[in-house]
Amino acid sequence: GASAARNIKAKFRACLTGTPVENDLSEFYNIMDLSVPGIWGELSFFRTKSSKKSRLLARQTVRPFILRRTKEEVLTELPEKIESHVYLNFKEEEKEHYLSTLANVRKKMTTVQQGRKYSEILKSLLQLRQLCLWQNTNFIQSTKVDFLMENLEQLMEEGHKVLVFSQFTKYLDIIQNKIKERNWVQARIDGTQTLKKRASEVVRFQDGDAQVFLISLKAGGVGLNLTAASYIFLMDPWWNPAVESQAVDRAYRIGQENKLTVYRPIIKDSVEEKVLVLQDAKKE
Repeated sequence: GASAARNIKAKFRACLTGTPVENDLSEFYNIMDLSVPGIWGELSFFRTKSSKKSRLLARQTVRPFILRRTKEEVLTELPEKIESHVYLNFKEEEKEHYLSTLANVRKKMTTVQQGRKYSEILKSLLQLRQLCLWQNTNFIQSTKVDFLMENLEQLMEEGHKVLVFSQFTKYLDIIQNKIKERNWVQARIDGTQTLKKRASEVVRFQDGDAQVFLISLKAGGVGLNLTAASYIFLMDPWWNPAVESQAVDRAYRIGQENKLTVYRPIIKDSVEEKVLVLQDAKKE
């Protein structure tokens, strides 16, 4: 796509983006190099680790060629947005299961072959992250789902509309079953649906009687307008904070008239706290 865009003969190019950097500076390099070819010389400099020096140089180099507008400057009529991390403690049996899994993972790491170590680490991280969301030992239990349901009880009674995001469709299934038990009306978007089905679910939430919208983070992170919501629950932290911001921005945009409250439940003393540390590094 980028090389095709470079081959278009034009006297002037402008690039428009809402998220210029998701992971590292080379993404920003590509956008700028497309609009002002050669401005930054070799890409190798920007492939180096993001540092104070490289970020400063990037900023100074592009300043004459960039127009940046933040929501605060442009959408002055947007209502207040409150975002908070809510730290939760595992129940005793959940904690035991998590810690014994962690111990097994550490033991395994000492014996795993060098070539397979990376994939093994990723697999183990995924396993630990999922254990923070739900555990299925003799039955399904989840501190986070309990927290969500407690909050939804009150929010449904007060007539609010709520977005619930997760990366895991199986987790959305568990939450959906709990919601059905309580006879609340819900809509849902995940990667298995056609665009037509997604559009009809959006209408059910925005203009219909659906009170809770369950959304797979990857399927619903961009392109949706969900301003009927006044509460958002991001059930699992994602490595990349830009993806979370895009999810929140489904509701925090032109047309939003409610105060927006965003909750990020985090399990204390778990891998989720490590994810937050990584998010901070990426935000830098």
